[in-house]
Amino acid sequence: MQTQAGVEPDRIDLGDDQAAARWAEKLDATVDQLREAVQAVGDKAADVEMHLKGARSTTNSDRVKELGG
Repeated sequence: MQTQAGVEPDRIDLGDDQAAARWAEKLDATVDQLREAVQAVGDKAADVEMHLKGARSTTNSDRVKELGG
């Protein structure tokens, strides 16, 4: 896989609007959510993904309530 010089494929570059938009789409988030996540955990894609998933995850008790239990 070839990448642009100086660009790391596992890092999120918020200075590049097109790259930020691609990452947001890939991670099923808005660019604002992406910016917040990068500010919270840094620009490493795996860390950002885990942060975003954690922010949207539900607890077991939440799921029980959803199912009417």
